[in-house]
Amino acid sequence: MPDQKLTVATCQFAENWEPLHNARIMCGLIARAARMKADVVHFHESALSGYGEAVGTPEYNWADLKKATKAVLDQARRSKVWVIFGSSHPLTPPHKPHNSLYVVSPAGRIVERYDKRFCTEGDLKCYSPGDHYVTFKIRGFVCSCLICFDLRIPELYRDLARLGVRLLFQSFHNARRKKARGIWNKIMRRTVQAHAGMNNMWISANNSTAHLSCWPSVFVTPDGLVAGQMVIDKAGVMTNVVDPTIKYYDAAGTSRELALKGGRNTGRTVRDPRSRNRTCY
Repeated sequence: MPDQKLTVATCQFAENWEPLHNARIMCGLIARAARMKADVVHFHESALSGYGEAVGTPEYNWADLKKATKAVLDQARRSKVWVIFGSSHPLTPPHKPHNSLYVVSPAGRIVERYDKRFCTEGDLKCYSPGDHYVTFKIRGFVCSCLICFDLRIPELYRDLARLGVRLLFQSFHNARRKKARGIWNKIMRRTVQAHAGMNNMWISANNSTAHLSCWPSVFVTPDGLVAGQMVIDKAGVMTNVVDPTIKYYDAAGTSRELALKGGRNTGRTVRDPRSRNRTCY
C-alpha cells in the first residue's frame, strides 16, 4: 500500500447529446475539484458524449465530440489533476462505438481506456462490448474502472482483486427514466457496498442527474460503508480521502486471499465416514 493519501472528487451532472455543452460543465467541475485539492476527478458513464441511441444516429456530431474531448484534456492539464470520464469511443465503420471511460493524466494525456464489457441488450444496439481490464496507478494506488451493468457480474470484481486493485472508479447512467426511479434507488448503492466490502477496495460510484435519476452518487470505503453521498438530481462535486493508514474492518481477510488462489475452505479437511455420509444425524 502507498504511504500517502489520495483525494477523489466524485462528480455528477445532467448531460445531454451535445458534447461541447457537456464539456463546458465538466471543465467547470474539474476546476472546482482542483480548488478543493482533489487529485483525481471522476465523471459518470457517457458524461461527455451522451448515452444511448442518439450516439448511433447519422446526425450525431462526432466532430464536436473530438473538440469536446480536447477541451477536457486541456482542462485536466491546466488543473493538474487526473480525470476519468465517460464517453463514446468511435471505431472503424461499420463497427459500433465502445461505451468507454478515458483515464487522463495531469499532463492532459489519455493513458488508458476501459470499454464496457457487459452491455445490456439496449447497449448492444448502440455499442460494441469491450474485452479487457485496465489497471493504472495514481500516487501509488492500483486503480481500475468498470461501467454500470458490469455491477451485475461479481467475477469482474474478483479478477480486479487478483490484479491488486484497491481503488475502483465505476461510472453509471441510471437516469432518463420515463415514469419512476424503479428499484435501482434501493439496490444499486447496496450492491456497490457489497462489492467494496467483499473485495476490500474503495469505490467511487457516480450517476447522471438527468431526468429521473435513479440514485445519487456515492463513495464507499473498503469495509463496505458509504463515506459520502450526494443529493439526488443535483449537480455537484463531492470529495473523499483515500487514506491507507486507516484500518478498515475486513471480515474476509486472509480467507479472501485463500479464495482468490483457488481455495474453497479454510482449515484442514478431515477423512471421516460421518463426514462423508450426509444423510446421517
